[in-house]
Amino acid sequence: MKDRESIQRDCEELLYAYKSQLLGDQTIPEDTHPEFNSPEERLTFFTLPMALNYQRNSYKLWEAATNAFNDLETHKIFSIKNSANMDIQELQKLLVKHRVALQPNKHTDTWQRISQTIYDEFGSLSNMIDYANYDFLKLQEILQVKFKRGFPYLSGPKIFHYWAYILGEYGNVKLANREFIQITPDTHVIQCSIKLGVISEVESKTMMRDDISKRWREILDGTNIAPIDMHSPLWFWSRNNFQYNLY
Repeated sequence: MKDRESIQRDCEELLYAYKSQLLGDQTIPEDTHPEFNSPEERLTFFTLPMALNYQRNSYKLWEAATNAFNDLETHKIFSIKNSANMDIQELQKLLVKHRVALQPNKHTDTWQRISQTIYDEFGSLSNMIDYANYDFLKLQEILQVKFKRGFPYLSGPKIFHYWAYILGEYGNVKLANREFIQITPDTHVIQCSIKLGVISEVESKTMMRDDISKRWREILDGTNIAPIDMHSPLWFWSRNNFQYNLY
């Protein structure tokens, strides 16, 4: 592993490159979204589809969600109350129409179960975030401990941390204790971790994902960079084949 200070300097440069649009195409899937009529719609849009974002093309998911949102017939699925109380067959039909749901039974169950948990326990997503006092750690307690079974997939370690990040970037939610949001070691982040010297090639094949996240937290400890701040710079640096010359 390279020395900590060198990696920190490289991270600062990558953050600058990202903010300056120097890493190539920096369009992320969530950039495809509609105009919202209320903060609650915005929160729901960036929450429920997130729970269906596994083993599929993320860009196509958010395109499908936007099409469903803009369709007068399917718009109602972006209401927590509607989705919680809707007949399951009707909900399935609406989710499938624009291919928001690719696995009709499983995805519809996930969508409705999360909606029912939020509606029954809090009434709305806004109320849930208020209940958590806009604190990431309290939100984590709600989704990953107290009501874990009511948040299928969304409560998983990878998607939960990324969802918390998206809440801040696209949901206009400023969370306290944001520095505890973990970076998610997907393929792109792992490749960058090797290139930057955070982990070795051997470690990339043997380390648990949580340990890689912990390594990132240790390296950035004491800086003004939260681990999750590095997610997008790393993701685009790798996705664009490291075209930006860091060295």
